[in-house]
Amino acid sequence: MKRQPVYFISHGGGPWPYIPDMKAMFTQSVKWFSHLSETWVEKPKAILMVTAHWEEKEFTVSAAAHPPMIYDYSGFPEHTYKIKYPAPGSPEIANMVKELLDAKNIPCQVDPARGFDHGTFVPLSLICPKADMPIVSFSIKENYSPAEHIKVGHALESLRDQGVMIMGSGLSYHNLRAFGNNQGKTVSIEFEKWLTETVEEKNSETRNKRLLAWETAPMARLAHPQEDHLLPLMVVSGAAGKDLGKKAFADEAMNVIMASYQFGL
Repeated sequence: MKRQPVYFISHGGGPWPYIPDMKAMFTQSVKWFSHLSETWVEKPKAILMVTAHWEEKEFTVSAAAHPPMIYDYSGFPEHTYKIKYPAPGSPEIANMVKELLDAKNIPCQVDPARGFDHGTFVPLSLICPKADMPIVSFSIKENYSPAEHIKVGHALESLRDQGVMIMGSGLSYHNLRAFGNNQGKTVSIEFEKWLTETVEEKNSETRNKRLLAWETAPMARLAHPQEDHLLPLMVVSGAAGKDLGKKAFADEAMNVIMASYQFGL
């Protein structure tokens, strides 16, 4: 199989595609997500989704063959707690992930039952609406170490040559208190500018050094008071290896900019 690209996607807010008023705010995101697979040279064998909505003491991979749904949001309409995304998991891919991390002496746990949180099923319901591709969830680590997340990405890079696409699901801007106001928009623009310059840095070592020092970026802590939604990008950057990155798409919703990035395509 051909070497698969890697992505960091800004997944939006809550179960937005399932709520008409929210979906109307994300019209450009609907279009981009829905046509993303058309840009792939070859359909991946599976997707490894690094999700900001799953934190563990050690990196953990889901080995569920039939992942259940996790409705990790509150205050939304009743029907959003009945959403189904029936994609299969892959114990085989989960085992490959663990073996690769074990080989690099990176502790990795296996969860036999972890399901799809909204950072996973929301974007994938648009990217792969047929739910016919194995999806394996992968956690971030609760210590939030950029270096460890980049290292994990490096260790998983070879999955791309075995037909596994690696995606990181988070947000380029994630300050819930500032969504919808002018300050949030200004901050999201300034931080996204730095983030894009970093992703598009041609030297991968320099790119990763910049990510390690992300807190020194303009508006960094105003954009990410807590960096859980940024850490999937660290894994993705590591998994990109020397491949060049670029901003693939950006949308403005809830008065902030949300950017997505790709490497190796």
